[in-house]
Amino acid sequence: MMGFQTLFNKEVLRFWKVATQTIMAPVLTAMLYLLIFGHVLESHVQVYPGVRYTAFLIPGLVMMSVLQNAFANTSSSLIQSKITGNLVFVLLTPLSAWELFLGYVLAAVVRGIVVGLGVFVITAWFADLSFVAPIWIAVFALLGAAMLGTMGLIAGIWAEKFDQLAAFQNFLIMPATFLSGVFYSIHSLPPFWHLVSRFNPFFYMIDGYGFFGVSDVSPFTSLAIVAGFSVVLAVIALRMLRSGYKLRH
Repeated sequence: MMGFQTLFNKEVLRFWKVATQTIMAPVLTAMLYLLIFGHVLESHVQVYPGVRYTAFLIPGLVMMSVLQNAFANTSSSLIQSKITGNLVFVLLTPLSAWELFLGYVLAAVVRGIVVGLGVFVITAWFADLSFVAPIWIAVFALLGAAMLGTMGLIAGIWAEKFDQLAAFQNFLIMPATFLSGVFYSIHSLPPFWHLVSRFNPFFYMIDGYGFFGVSDVSPFTSLAIVAGFSVVLAVIALRMLRSGYKLRH
């Protein structure tokens, strides 16, 4: 396990060395979302009975930060290594595909959770939050971070330059997170967009059952869908690592 531990430590230190950019900046962005949307919509929107809009918004912002930063960690690490040419030093090591996969993805989970906790600590001052099902909160946070870390690994392997990675993030990750119910309940949408939201896996990770005890979808249904997507993405990523797709050339 020495090789896996070394790769994991390298990936954690990589984002920790620039914590201002990788941790503090996302926390500040989430706080700005809360201040702007909370101030504008607090007295106009009530998603669940008895739940203030600011209280509804905080869990979604925390989860959105977890997902986006988990994706950014693996994708940025791989594309930087490919462009600078130092990826060869990782590929030369006797690490299996599983060790490479776990080293990158677990480091992404660490970054996602650290940023999510930072967002929660800063934003929790603005509303009284309840924790009806803390186990569900932890399960979806960890599983969501792992899923987006895996997706970032796939994007980093596929992309050959920063423009391609930016397109992946801007046209897939960002729309999927913003249209997942962070700022609204899908029951407020017209029937067509309500149906479209059901096909967005990010929606099932951000649905707020763990905090409020109510949600748009059963947490067991959400867990099954998120777990299924995670397994599919893990299989794709492992096949890409084993084949050396866009890595060994």
